[in-house]
Amino acid sequence: MTRPATARWGFLGAGFVASRALAPAVHSAKHAVLQVAASRDIRRADALQPKRACESYEAVCCADDVDVVYISLPNVDHLPWVLAALESGKHVLCEKPLGLNARQVAQMETASVRAGAHLVEAAWNRWHPRTRRVEELLRAVTDPVAVQARFTFTGVPAGNYRLDPARGGGALLDVGCYSVAAALMALGEAVSVEAAEQKVGVTGTDLTTDATLTSPRGRAEVTASFELTESQGWNIQAPQFLLDVEGPAFTSWRQPSRLRVVDHGVERRETFADCDAYELMVDSMSALALGHDAWVLPLSTSLAVAKTLDGISVAGRAA
Repeated sequence: MTRPATARWGFLGAGFVASRALAPAVHSAKHAVLQVAASRDIRRADALQPKRACESYEAVCCADDVDVVYISLPNVDHLPWVLAALESGKHVLCEKPLGLNARQVAQMETASVRAGAHLVEAAWNRWHPRTRRVEELLRAVTDPVAVQARFTFTGVPAGNYRLDPARGGGALLDVGCYSVAAALMALGEAVSVEAAEQKVGVTGTDLTTDATLTSPRGRAEVTASFELTESQGWNIQAPQFLLDVEGPAFTSWRQPSRLRVVDHGVERRETFADCDAYELMVDSMSALALGHDAWVLPLSTSLAVAKTLDGISVAGRAA
């Protein structure tokens, strides 16, 4: 049987990331088409320029002409709609954090296996060539490492779901996903939370979270914040080795980027051409949906990050 040439995408949600990044990525991808988009406000769905727009998330999940469902809803809505899409036999790309906790991610993983469908967390920076290069270089490092990873910014507007604990808000579940994942890339996925501290705002969400993570491979200091000056940093040090991810460490998008490497006293800078890692992610997910091989972020990694976020949250509340 001849395989289809194009993966048909359905969107749940038409917010900032969907409109600014994912819809353009699908439109630009060679083997993807935005078949349908759903939003409670159909005008926002129509603005994504799908073949058709609707107001029903369920209709997208059940549509016969959709292969991949992309979910960009508030964090609390990820679990029910991931499960609904998987139960309809759709492959799923869901925004980070995949679940509110590791238990939810494990539940999604079980549903994915049962459905025989791919489930991938849309941690888009993991597809960036610079991030893939960091992973490659780290595989050759055998000495203990010291990691620093931070993602901070200000200006979350009042009423935004990021400040609502009932909707999965908080800096740790938002930008903390990036810094914790960066730490685990160097330390391995079996880490312990040595210490954590959280500053909780008036709405009950953490505005700043600092944590220290340890593993047999080394130690990491991670920071996530909605109240500190906008900053992204990621560096990894070993006795004879240094990796410094320059510029926006996690959100390099359509701009050249650099990686500083010091290896046994010899310094070099590796440069990476501007690219759209969202489109690379869409390409990979489309390839899987069409029955081809492609690298995607493993669910085991998403589960390890979720377990670490859980540990940080527990330790931070107890501090």
